[in-house]
Amino acid sequence: MRKKNKRIVFENVEVVDAGAKGKTVGKAPDGRVVFLTNAVPGDVVDVQTHKKRKNYFEGTAINFHTLSKKRTTPECQHFGVCGGCKWQNMGYEHQLYYKQKEVENNLRRIGHLELPELHPILGSKDQYFYRNKMEFSFSDSRWLTLEEIKSEEEIANKNALGFHIPGMWDKILDIKKCHLQRDPSNAIRLETKNFAIENGLTFFNPRNQYGLLRTLMIRTSSTGELMVLIQFFENDKTKRELLLNHLKSVFPEITSLLYVINSKQNDTIYDQEVVCFSGRDHIFEEMEGLQFKITAKSFYQTNSEQAYELYKITRDFAMLTRDELVYDLYTGTGTIAQFVSKNAKRVIGIESVPDAILDAKANAERNKIDNVDFFVGDMKNVFNNNFISQHGTPDVIITDPPRDGMHKDVVQQILNIAPKRVVYVSCNSATQARDLEMMKDTYNVVKVQPVDMFPQTHHVENVVLLEKKK
Repeated sequence: MRKKNKRIVFENVEVVDAGAKGKTVGKAPDGRVVFLTNAVPGDVVDVQTHKKRKNYFEGTAINFHTLSKKRTTPECQHFGVCGGCKWQNMGYEHQLYYKQKEVENNLRRIGHLELPELHPILGSKDQYFYRNKMEFSFSDSRWLTLEEIKSEEEIANKNALGFHIPGMWDKILDIKKCHLQRDPSNAIRLETKNFAIENGLTFFNPRNQYGLLRTLMIRTSSTGELMVLIQFFENDKTKRELLLNHLKSVFPEITSLLYVINSKQNDTIYDQEVVCFSGRDHIFEEMEGLQFKITAKSFYQTNSEQAYELYKITRDFAMLTRDELVYDLYTGTGTIAQFVSKNAKRVIGIESVPDAILDAKANAERNKIDNVDFFVGDMKNVFNNNFISQHGTPDVIITDPPRDGMHKDVVQQILNIAPKRVVYVSCNSATQARDLEMMKDTYNVVKVQPVDMFPQTHHVENVVLLEKKK
């Protein structure tokens, strides 16, 4: 062990596990954990630390003595720089193993729960090109590769259309080919970039807040429809229409061509007006004959095929007999509510985003579903005794909260109501475990089913069935 520039190098560290946030785990000579960003379990490496805490280090593998048998060759040329698919260098069967292990560890260690045998994690049929939504950023000061920096040559073109470098809010990696969204996603992105450069359309500078082109969003659907949205920082009608007309001509398959003019400091569009330039202002997703209208601001699970599997598991866990009143908490655009509605007497959906509830109501009307009702408001405020008195006490609750999990008041209200079953769908098993611990005196964990929605990443969904203790 030696010191270098106040950083420590640990030699011959065996990487033994994969932990939270996609990092892998080794042990320092003093027994403290070392979290790594560029290694695979089974590697033996030298580690350069860059952060030291009381109980752990964070570092980077700088020399590989032994390469793990769990390794595989990444598909993407941008792997290791782009932070989007951190597990591309790990075989898919091993990714699934560590995702399942994380779910079980969180439920046991954080939730202190008595668990049944976990169902094997459900892997994704498509391990690449599975996302239905991608967002790319324009920049006039792209991230330079190490080779470009070392060359000392003057670089004339610094425009980029791609992803933020992890931890660098103002640096964009120019993407040649992304393996996350099927064609024509790559073709649209490259054509947009090349046409903009050829025609002198300026790329955004986030640090100094100038430039025409800000972001590009592409949404595809299982029905074959296609949405493209360009976000402009400056309101230049001539240049805007030049680009949009070009995309309309080159890609006639675009169902919905939209734009936003956003001159505020952040690039979120939820408080912005979305303008339909060509086609309609939405596309459709379909699931078991149900149609879901997807607008630029809609939330929809980003892996359409795996979302279908997730929803089938949720419906199966709910064990509905067409005689139950079901509450669907954090309903979003009402996809789960409508998906289970044919098996329920009535479904009540609650969501905090007004636009999502408008979409949910429109989708229910389109699908001719008359046994669902949707309500908007902050869950911890709306989901109260008056609401229960007005709409009835649920027999089953389905809850699919955001990554932060449920507010403690929402958990307490579920306990007050004490329905016979609760189906908890989560994209973060750590906060799910925290919530379940508060419920363990009233409910037994009966089934646990992890679902891999995001291959090549550490993210994992998990569905838990709770049944009221007798």
